[in-house]
Amino acid sequence: MTAASANPPVPRLDLNTGASIPQLGLGVFQVPPEDTRGVVLAGLEAGYRSIDTAARYQNEAGVGEAIAESGLPRGDLFVTTKLANDDQGYDQAHVAFNNSLEELGLDAVDLYLIHWPAPKRGEYLNCWRAFEEFHRAGRARAIGVSNFMVPHLERLLESSPIVPAVNQIELHPYLQQKELCAFHAEHGILTEAWSPLAQGAVLADPVITGIARRLGRSAAQVVLRWHIQLGNVVIPKSVTPARQQENIDVFDFELTGDDMAAIEGLDRGGRTGFHPDEFNGFPEEFAKR
Repeated sequence: MTAASANPPVPRLDLNTGASIPQLGLGVFQVPPEDTRGVVLAGLEAGYRSIDTAARYQNEAGVGEAIAESGLPRGDLFVTTKLANDDQGYDQAHVAFNNSLEELGLDAVDLYLIHWPAPKRGEYLNCWRAFEEFHRAGRARAIGVSNFMVPHLERLLESSPIVPAVNQIELHPYLQQKELCAFHAEHGILTEAWSPLAQGAVLADPVITGIARRLGRSAAQVVLRWHIQLGNVVIPKSVTPARQQENIDVFDFELTGDDMAAIEGLDRGGRTGFHPDEFNGFPEEFAKR
């Protein structure tokens, strides 16, 4: 692997485990398995050091192949994967976690997440017991959740002394989730944003495009910079090397206070994905996600 691009190094944010996570990573949701190796290699070449996958994406093997081929030291990389809804349960989580490590070709992941609370299944507390064991054994260096809302988190915190390191949630200018983010801050949980560009829906917004024109930046860079200045971890997905380069090139400019306030005013509660109280991961729902 040749040297990474000249983009500034990505800052790292502290987790409640004492470890740290790059503030900007590469998401591989909806990247076809046969394309994943090349997409991740291009991201590593661009300077990404955090890769976010999931069992449900069916591309963990491609992520592992890229990591092995890159030649980068394992300690330089931060790898996240997630437990699928249909693998929820104490025993099932053990099987699924072992399968994920085998697919990735790794002895440990840096972060393992419960992908959705799936409240109708009623298993996320049992999953968390298994996650605690993975963490204590050093096989998951940090554990967390994804798509959990305040009531789900409250129930989890009441049942366990281990606070999730991360809650990965849908978050973008049209869905800012301020109450949930405030809960994260109060309890030492890092906010990680998936769909940070609202699947592109915010990129034509006049507020965003106006700021982008003034700064000589792309609309995507403006939105990603907004996340960075809020203190979020952000994992934009792109299969195009040029776009990967653009997305990571957001650490050499700043939005003004007026810019941040203008983007804050775009909040409208608009989701691009399922509501966490309604998505339980049954087969007919998976066909849509």
